[in-house]
Amino acid sequence: MPRPIQATIHTAALRHNLDRMRRAAPGAKVWAVVKANAYGHGIERAFEGLRGADGFALLDLDEAQRVRALGWRGPILLLEGVFEARDLELCSRLGLWHTVHCDEQIDMLAMHKTHVPHRVFLKLNSGMNRLGFAPQRLRAAWTRLAALPQVDEISFVTHFSDADAAGGIEAQLAVFDEATRDLPGERSLSNSAASLRHGGDAAARGDWIRPGIAVYGSAPDAPEHDIAHWGLQPTMTLATRIIAVQQLQRGDTVGYGSSFTAPGPLRIGVAACGYADGYPRHCGTGTPVLVEGVRTRLIGRVSMDMIAVDLSAVAQAGFGSEVTLWGRSGNGAVLAIDEPAQAAGTLGYELMCALAQRVPVVVE
Repeated sequence: MPRPIQATIHTAALRHNLDRMRRAAPGAKVWAVVKANAYGHGIERAFEGLRGADGFALLDLDEAQRVRALGWRGPILLLEGVFEARDLELCSRLGLWHTVHCDEQIDMLAMHKTHVPHRVFLKLNSGMNRLGFAPQRLRAAWTRLAALPQVDEISFVTHFSDADAAGGIEAQLAVFDEATRDLPGERSLSNSAASLRHGGDAAARGDWIRPGIAVYGSAPDAPEHDIAHWGLQPTMTLATRIIAVQQLQRGDTVGYGSSFTAPGPLRIGVAACGYADGYPRHCGTGTPVLVEGVRTRLIGRVSMDMIAVDLSAVAQAGFGSEVTLWGRSGNGAVLAIDEPAQAAGTLGYELMCALAQRVPVVVE
């Protein structure tokens, strides 16, 4: 039989979270962000749960082709725009909207031969300092674009760096408002955190919101808030089973490096999951897991293919018992992906995207 580990993608949860984001920013249209292969969920697997979006936002032309192949005829936005001039040919053929964040991309458009003008999103660097025109240069870029016959409609986009923290969005929002004042075109500003925390502000939500991580069941401002606070549901479950049970005595150690020593008699289960499956090696003793839906803890170091879990609170558990690493257990108990991510010193994003190819994935 196959090794007893499996990831499950929850279509209903994707649909629920997308609707939750729509309600967080009433009146705004919603991009479903599916970059990084839908945050590790798989574009094809996630599509049914996300097709209620107003558009799909992503990075790669390959991802755009896959979304079109699924039958999507609505807007698709390239969040980083094109990388070379010939990319514009595919934008024309597939009807893609694309971000313009530098002079070189305007130069490419100026040389592009097309019968159908392009919809572009002019990006402002409002303080993130990754992509975008500086505020004092935005109007010159807009003037160049507006003069091109290759360009149809110009929208505006920026990205908040601190929407998930106390710093908030006020300073960047003020920069954006000043730089785009009186310029026509739709606006897209808010990511997941800004949509949830500031979606009631019409200036912040703009015309389009761009929720990413929240759609996939992770709180964008964890650990300050969890998914229950925001009314989100897990969209990915990683689960396995116990393949052995060990009875420890006081002084017995567990795993490589003997990093855990039993303080007394202790029953542990060995579960078929490790860092080769995408489970973080940095998770140590105390990382929460669910066994038969009961919250317990990981013990010792994560191995390539196995982990050890404490069975003290789960007397009925034994060989074959379900172990939920994140997501929803068989009895409905939830372990948000943010919890093991925090134990590993990282974010839920990384765990989703790092799911190993050897893990079978099913869709429900």
